[in-house]
Amino acid sequence: MDVQQLVQAMTPQIYDNLRNAVETGKWPDGTPLTEEQKENSLQAVLLYQSRIEQSEQHMTIGKDGEVVQKSKSQLRQELQQEATNQSPIARFKQDDI
Repeated sequence: MDVQQLVQAMTPQIYDNLRNAVETGKWPDGTPLTEEQKENSLQAVLLYQSRIEQSEQHMTIGKDGEVVQKSKSQLRQELQQEATNQSPIARFKQDDI
């Protein structure tokens, strides 16, 4: 199986499991990843991001294979847009808690 077939066969759940394993250094059952597993899992995550997910989120791999980097002002603008699209935040006074 070549790399393209491997990435095409990955489901979003497999991608999430691999991404979490790379981030935490552990499999979902708590078993630590070996160095080889870390390396291979990271490569699979990066390939999936660039070829399948094609996310434009900050610090992911874009469809051109380059790391997506955004400026602080772009990130602030995105956060403000997300905040306006979500339900309002509950506000409490000190005495309410």
